[in-house]
Amino acid sequence: MTDIIITEFMDEVAVASLSARHVTLYDPKLVDDPARLALLLPEARALIVRNRTQVRGALLEAGRKLEVVGRLGVGLDNIDVPACTENGIAVIPATGANDLSVAEWVIASAMLLLRGAYHSTPEVIAGAWPRNKLMGRELSGRIMGLVGFGSIAREVAKRARALGMDVMAHDPFVADHDPAWSLARPHGLEPLLREADVISLHVPLTEATRNMIDALRISRMRPDAIILNASRGGVIDEHALAAALKKGRLAGAALDVFEEEPLNAAQGAVFAGCPNLILTPHIAGVTIESNIRVSNLIAAKVLEHLDRKA
Repeated sequence: MTDIIITEFMDEVAVASLSARHVTLYDPKLVDDPARLALLLPEARALIVRNRTQVRGALLEAGRKLEVVGRLGVGLDNIDVPACTENGIAVIPATGANDLSVAEWVIASAMLLLRGAYHSTPEVIAGAWPRNKLMGRELSGRIMGLVGFGSIAREVAKRARALGMDVMAHDPFVADHDPAWSLARPHGLEPLLREADVISLHVPLTEATRNMIDALRISRMRPDAIILNASRGGVIDEHALAAALKKGRLAGAALDVFEEEPLNAAQGAVFAGCPNLILTPHIAGVTIESNIRVSNLIAAKVLEHLDRKA
């Protein structure tokens, strides 16, 4: 009988800590084989996933002995949390463990997009020396607009301020007296979109946030603004964003998350030909260091939960 099933990549030291205490199946290929996973689940007490394993419907029904789902990350849109709660299954995210890596991705992407000089290697090798066309912009002195002001956005704010940026944020769920507002000026969403040079999204995917950055809101942004999304796919209307980039209505964008992951051929075609665009495969929160922190945190919490239930 397998106590713990892990369907996506996890630090092997953390896997070993689980295996030392419980029978553990670690197979990162299971994420792409839901039929096999459903066959393995009936005896499992714990399931550990990242963002691609869909913990809902038939999969949850198969896990009739599940006590806990550990999420190697923070977003929970791939997990039917109400159904888990109804069935007495605890859901444990790795809150805070990858904040630093996502914040660094945001700052690095903003610098790359504003400077616009880091795709010049072939031209330099060829002796073209394109100095005039590669005169980019500095981050210092510009406005960072944070949509959502949770723990990751606050780490972005600290780094942006250290680099000389003015920081504003929009988050109706953060109380006016919260000390975090010392890091950013509170702002309404529409004024933030109009004023910010760099807009970084830090919201979960809900019915309220789906396509919140649509064609109308993009049209209200400054044409020299850039937008970054390492929160959740579906928050930005991808077709509207691509159209704005191609028409010069936005100066650049960096996306780490997408409505469907991995991208299919149709999605890829939407982004083909977009200028000053950075696409990364949902790795903003994945560094060597953060993977260790996330894995160790979830391993410890899953073990604690199973031991408490024993």
